[in-house]
Amino acid sequence: MSNFVVSARKYRPVRFDEVVGQQHVSQTLKNALQTDHLAHAFLFCGPRGVGKTTCARILAKVLNCQNRTDDFEPCNSCGSCESFNANASLNITELDAASNNSVDHIRALIEQVRFQPQQGQYKVFIIDEVHMLSQAAFNAFLKTLEEPPPYAIFILATTEKHKIIPTILSRCQIFDFKRIQIPAMVEHLQEICKQEGIEAETDALHLIAQKADGALRDSLSIFDRMTASSGERITYEGVVENLNILDYDYYFRAVDYILTEDRSGLMLLFREILNGGFDGDLFINGLAGHLRNLLVVKDPKTLPLLEVGERLRQQYHQQSALTDTSLLLTALNLANDCDVEYRMANNKPLHVELCLLKMASIRRARAGSPVVEQVNGVEKKSEVKEAEEQQVEKTAKADPISGPTLQQDSQGADQREMDSPVPSPTPAGREILETPVASFEKTEGALIDEQEEGSEPEKESSSPASGGAEVQAQVSSSAATMTRLDQDAMLAQLRQNAQGQAASDADPEILPEKLQEAWQAYLKTLDGNGQYFLLKDAILEPYDSEIRARVGSQRSLAVLREDRSAMVYLREALNAPRLALRAELDESLRASRPQPKKRMTPKEKYLDMRAQNPMIDELRKRFDLRPEE
Repeated sequence: MSNFVVSARKYRPVRFDEVVGQQHVSQTLKNALQTDHLAHAFLFCGPRGVGKTTCARILAKVLNCQNRTDDFEPCNSCGSCESFNANASLNITELDAASNNSVDHIRALIEQVRFQPQQGQYKVFIIDEVHMLSQAAFNAFLKTLEEPPPYAIFILATTEKHKIIPTILSRCQIFDFKRIQIPAMVEHLQEICKQEGIEAETDALHLIAQKADGALRDSLSIFDRMTASSGERITYEGVVENLNILDYDYYFRAVDYILTEDRSGLMLLFREILNGGFDGDLFINGLAGHLRNLLVVKDPKTLPLLEVGERLRQQYHQQSALTDTSLLLTALNLANDCDVEYRMANNKPLHVELCLLKMASIRRARAGSPVVEQVNGVEKKSEVKEAEEQQVEKTAKADPISGPTLQQDSQGADQREMDSPVPSPTPAGREILETPVASFEKTEGALIDEQEEGSEPEKESSSPASGGAEVQAQVSSSAATMTRLDQDAMLAQLRQNAQGQAASDADPEILPEKLQEAWQAYLKTLDGNGQYFLLKDAILEPYDSEIRARVGSQRSLAVLREDRSAMVYLREALNAPRLALRAELDESLRASRPQPKKRMTPKEKYLDMRAQNPMIDELRKRFDLRPEE
């Protein structure tokens, strides 16, 4: 029989200092021991595998330890600690409430409480999964839990705090355990690797920690599985293969295909994922998480939210520099819609493929390029339905803050064949090469304009001949059969543009004096109308590449959000085409406004006049006058 012990048991903490990620609990218990303010009943609640039962056992061992350390840790050498480690301590009783949940089991426990400890100072009762007790068992336990003997201490542990009746909660000191953070879990796994003599890649440990979902016990179980499979070396590729999870490389490749508008590459990539045994919703959710990470990398303040290894962190930085924020938000919105509608789709692979094709068309749709079709090898502009155009116009009007996300080519829409019939469903042989996307969702908040481009899309020439030539060139340059060399060249060009964008497109520094002059000039253009009185008390302050406007009322805030004229005027006056205007509500400005005088009643007028001249009261009495209420 093998003597192998799983890591979750072998490396179970025996001191409070060894508990991972629950310092708020362990330090509070040590302080209670130091000040002798120990409660008679504790409730440890939290997710699975985060250390509830472990902390309960450590506390039980410390209470009866005969030689506590100076920092109130168990000595692990006295008779009480040795008997506890050998599971032979008579002063500690563990009860599994999942299988002992009746009134009879609680009565047997209460009978044990009556007897004093034979050795040591306390008798500790640890009840695991206490929420499994029946209602009658809870009621039978109430009196003993409220007024136990001075030597009895109860420690209850549960993963479902909401199932415990309030009368039990009110009698316990509650400690909430939190999920173990990924960095702390990786550090703990690295320490175990050193003790076991195992070589493990940091990215592989990060993947194990993410798969554990905040449970340290789960991460140790996965770690044992990897050591059994890979031996003394755990690699990132081995973890991906054994856990049957999608590699980050799939998502990096998918975004590269989106940037280069390679539809065939996206379709083949998705087919490769399906052939690997993965579901479409798993891929689309993973792609959404990847796009979220690219957004996180763009702001230094949110970098701590990126929980990956150093190698993947560098890859995220490189790819994030090639993408703009609006493209990422549009693709993220498409991925979210695809995930929401996935369960209702009859043909689920096709549903995901349509989402990927829309993502590959984001750049051309935002640039205002025409929709191009290929019919029997002949390229021509597509006939856009009236209903689709009206829907795009409604979307643009419904979001006046961030502006329309898809600008249709006006000349391409006007050059329709008047005598052509209504187009039928796409026949065989027709390959759609370009499709418009109009799904850039308006973001929450008060940011008036977040477009990074800041410029109108280029319009096609009005000449039909030149327009046909341009369409031909666009189709040939972004065909779905783009080779890998073309993709690499386009990615290299994107990297070069991203490196020079910061230096070439940077707006000049905004001085407060210039800002105030421009704002006063804008207020004069309002010519004393209603907006002028709403905005005249606004306070504008420059902050990086945006302007913060503080107003004192909700109406003023709504005016700045819905009317873009102020932002357009400030952009032109300050020569800052990428300038953004952020409106914020400041209650202090409302208090500084002169409040209208309250209308006084006749009685209040009389009292005010009497306070100024007491002789008025004599006059009232002489003529027997009474002020109206």
